[in-house]
Amino acid sequence: MLPSEQVPTHTSAHFTPVQLQRLQRYGTASDALQGEILYRPGDPTYDMILLESGSAEVVKDGDDGATVIATEAAGGFLGEMGLLSRQAVYLTGRMTSAGRIRRIDPVSLRRLMAEDAELSEILLTTFMARREELKASAALSLVLVGVERSAASLALKTFAARLQLPHRWLDADADDAAQVMAANGASRDELPVAVTSTGVLLRATPGTLSERLGLSFRLGQGSDEVDLVVVGAGPGGLAAAVYGASEGLNTALLDAVGPGGQAAASSRIENYLGFPNGLSGGDLIARAQIQALKFGASIYSPCEVTGIDSDGEFHTVALADGSIIRARAVIAATGARYRTLPLPRWADFEGAGIYYAATEIETRRLAGLPATVVGGANSAGQAAIFLASKGCAVEIVIRGADISAGMSSYLVDRIAADPMITVHTSTRVTALHGASFLTHLDFTDGSGAAVTHPAAALFCFIGAIPASEWLGEVARDSSGFVLTDSSIPDDSLSEAWEAANRRPLPFETSIPRIFAVGDLRHGSMKRVAAAVGEGASAVASTHAAIAAERITDKDNDK
Repeated sequence: MLPSEQVPTHTSAHFTPVQLQRLQRYGTASDALQGEILYRPGDPTYDMILLESGSAEVVKDGDDGATVIATEAAGGFLGEMGLLSRQAVYLTGRMTSAGRIRRIDPVSLRRLMAEDAELSEILLTTFMARREELKASAALSLVLVGVERSAASLALKTFAARLQLPHRWLDADADDAAQVMAANGASRDELPVAVTSTGVLLRATPGTLSERLGLSFRLGQGSDEVDLVVVGAGPGGLAAAVYGASEGLNTALLDAVGPGGQAAASSRIENYLGFPNGLSGGDLIARAQIQALKFGASIYSPCEVTGIDSDGEFHTVALADGSIIRARAVIAATGARYRTLPLPRWADFEGAGIYYAATEIETRRLAGLPATVVGGANSAGQAAIFLASKGCAVEIVIRGADISAGMSSYLVDRIAADPMITVHTSTRVTALHGASFLTHLDFTDGSGAAVTHPAAALFCFIGAIPASEWLGEVARDSSGFVLTDSSIPDDSLSEAWEAANRRPLPFETSIPRIFAVGDLRHGSMKRVAAAVGEGASAVASTHAAIAAERITDKDNDK
């Protein structure tokens, strides 16, 4: 049972007679009776429904009856972003008066998006508007209940936000949360809880929720053999997915957590080309996801990759659940894992006071409370400024003697001018204090003196370790970063290069048709714009490598 919500407004698309005629070519016509169900919750996928005559509505079924979400008349259509993301159906579409419809299945819809730019723009704009309307009335499709400062709840909230799922978050201590839990037979020790249109998930995780919503990779979806697998959905991986799919490669994008990578942790990116007023990492990632979906990329998350094997023509990517995907080429964009401080009880406070991102999700309950930021790079500076804007007294702690050594000057100037921010140089955090949640920290300066400071949160931005273990025999440097193209020593090139009869292309690793981009790669710039450029460039190399392989195969057949 979901709490009742106000019915959202509904965006309708308007087509000219010529546009409507073009749109009809992609659908299959049939007659539909009054009351006929067009799709219902639990269906693994659904068609876009174009109404040539008659009328239809979208409803949410509940214990107290059906709530009308939207209505459409002749000339309109049913469908939103779920048509592109392949999310399982969570609302019901049905005819309110008999008429003639055209069903545009997912394959035909993606062909339309690729072939007709004018129709694609109209549909995509409408899909996005309808998704935002559903998000504004979030409880219509998904309710998440949890403890505000719980690590498990934070993981679930972050996943839903990054996947742009229409949802409503309820703190377990609120009255409406208690009503939802009681109605669904859930107890506090079973939190977090996810209430979906097809049932209740107790002790919900991103993985179980993704499976319930149809967002996990599943064999038999026609995607277990593709042209390109991109592993990691940060800026580099999303760029690779956008360019790969837009240039005709059957592309699958996999991420172990959720789209965004470290970029999603940035509250404000102000030096990204074309955005003079800046944009949040979340906004950048959301736009990139939509682009990737528009061009036909398949995005699966959470979807952990555990290894890779090569048999010449294909690379076999192994997933944590035991399934595999075969691909002609692989672009690794798994970035790096956050470094932690070697302090007792660190793991206890992760998600309960210790965070690796400073966005609206992590800072929701911190307004006016003291916070500490550890690190001296741009991400730390951006976090400090964002927290100060929320009324937090912020203390930046760095081991070095000068914050300008690793931070852009525009951030250093803003920090120096902000009375809410204090910088502690030549200082370390040496102890964590608190019961269930973080409350205080010990700072130790160069003299060895320790001072206890209040801290409702610690935001850690001290670098990362490359997530490259899954790449098996791919050559890496002594720190684990992946070597590419000219940085690969000759004695590290696999035997497959002799058969390929060529040298590694830009961003190609020591194994043909496996590429590496972004923070994972040796010598990368560690900037969002650089990662995006690398992802796009790696696709150009992918095309060249696949073409070279086909030429070699033809020569061998002669």
